[in-house]
Amino acid sequence: MQDTAPMTLACPELYRRLLPLLLALSSFTLAEERPNIVLIMTDDQGYADLSAMGNPVLQTPHIDSLARDGASMDTFYVSPVCSPTRASLMTGRYNYRTRLVDTFKGRSMMEPEEYTIAEALSEAGYYTGIFGKWHLGDNYPMRATDQGFQEALIHLGGGLGQPSEPRENKRRYTDAILFRNNQPVQTKGYCTDVYFDAAIDYIDKSLKAKKPFFTYIATNAPHSPYHDVPEKLYQKYKRTDLTPILLGNDSDADTVARVFAMVENIDQNVGKLLQHLKRKRIEENTIVIFMIDNGPNTRRYIANSRGKKNEVHDGGIRSPFFIRWPAQLEAGFRNDRIAAHIDVMPTLLEAAQVSLPADHPFDGRSILPLLKGESIPWPDRTLFLQVHRGNEPIPFHHIAVREQRWKLVHPTGFANSKMPEDVPMELYDMIVDPGESRNLYEERPEIAQRLTRAYENWFEEVSNSRPDNYAPPRIVLGTDYETSTTLSTQDRRENDDGGEWLLEFRGGRSYDVEYLWKEPVSDLSLELTVGDIRKTLRIGTSTDTARIQNIAISDGDASLSVRVTRGNKRSVPYHIVLHRK
Repeated sequence: MQDTAPMTLACPELYRRLLPLLLALSSFTLAEERPNIVLIMTDDQGYADLSAMGNPVLQTPHIDSLARDGASMDTFYVSPVCSPTRASLMTGRYNYRTRLVDTFKGRSMMEPEEYTIAEALSEAGYYTGIFGKWHLGDNYPMRATDQGFQEALIHLGGGLGQPSEPRENKRRYTDAILFRNNQPVQTKGYCTDVYFDAAIDYIDKSLKAKKPFFTYIATNAPHSPYHDVPEKLYQKYKRTDLTPILLGNDSDADTVARVFAMVENIDQNVGKLLQHLKRKRIEENTIVIFMIDNGPNTRRYIANSRGKKNEVHDGGIRSPFFIRWPAQLEAGFRNDRIAAHIDVMPTLLEAAQVSLPADHPFDGRSILPLLKGESIPWPDRTLFLQVHRGNEPIPFHHIAVREQRWKLVHPTGFANSKMPEDVPMELYDMIVDPGESRNLYEERPEIAQRLTRAYENWFEEVSNSRPDNYAPPRIVLGTDYETSTTLSTQDRRENDDGGEWLLEFRGGRSYDVEYLWKEPVSDLSLELTVGDIRKTLRIGTSTDTARIQNIAISDGDASLSVRVTRGNKRSVPYHIVLHRK
């Protein structure tokens, strides 16, 4: 709600008599007014990296306040790695329906035909903005601004310090080069601070326009690399005894101190955001959600669960889900029904009173009635989570199938593009064994068989969501939406010859093709292939850039590959940029 001046009446008795009616009218207006929405999702944080979840070291009072002052889903699931979670969050559908199957190598681009929550809310009159991490496609037509976001301040690819970032950024989290509405901008400050400050500015812009807002803040912290973290907080945790939360050989104290510095910095920014909502007097009818994208990036304290990022035991796929909406939700209310990332879009659309066609193919369902504590029929449901490396999913490879009580797991390893043959299936009673310590697969064959059949039916159905279901979407060139297209290894599809970018050309255009290296190179032979076109270039003297000019490319699908030979060594440039003529 917008700022309003306090009411004063000359007659106190009249004010006393009118007060019940005024409060009733205020409540009615509040219930009818569409809420603002702030969705916060962090990267690689972990379910138990919060003091509200019993972490004995971390201090996160502001995020904790969302649980105290709002409602929570106690058993909320996400995918074991980031891109699949983001695709499901944006669409309300399992990521295997969206062509997105992995996090890199041309497997992390979402089908442009997917209908996103940003598109639905934008069409309903909301201001929509994303600040931080998109990771569903760097080029047209898969960018955040192509998928419903009117404002975007983001990094490219999977994060800062990864192959999509500009070479000039040099892996910086502080003073990073980001992209505002697809144009590079030099920012000032630590990246998480920059995202929240930009989100707050966008909130003010929407208030000035008297529009409700959907503000999606997706931090890349506390994802690696860990070399650039808030120094003062790093020193705080470096001096702290972290022994109580360290687990396993891949969890050293210095890395965890750096992760916790990033997490507490996020918490400070959440506090700043909440204070701003209060100062603007809009907190009552603003939904604020906090969740994570997958399990923790090191093996550390995970409460009563087991596992980490990439894994399908609960430590790798469970997220907090705190939602504060004072106008509608009871403070401190908790619901124990299972829910997942696929439920976020239908839930928020119901809260925003945005209707979709009855046949819109959601996999998720609105959990708003559960969060309100309403007594409604809610039959047991089955959730399916699967992702592993490779161009296409393999049946039963690295899966989790979860009912309210039972969970079927086949932990065959995210990093394996082929399914190992010697990994047994696992079945757990999650009510009595939330730590997944006693495998009941042999003892309860009827349960295992039922969940197996449910998974088989699900896999068959999602794998046939569209023709050629797992073919990746193509980057489109030749439109006015993107006049220069940067290709990185993030979107390069692997093959026996190294790799290629899958492109679609429109408009019968000509292009200059520019090659960028991180360091100067010399004495190279370069061969470019675009469909049937072959071009070669010889580089003699030292340079970090080269260009082949004025290549006419016909309309249609084409693959682009490049081979660089220097003696017996072959490599590709850091980035390849196609400039439309």
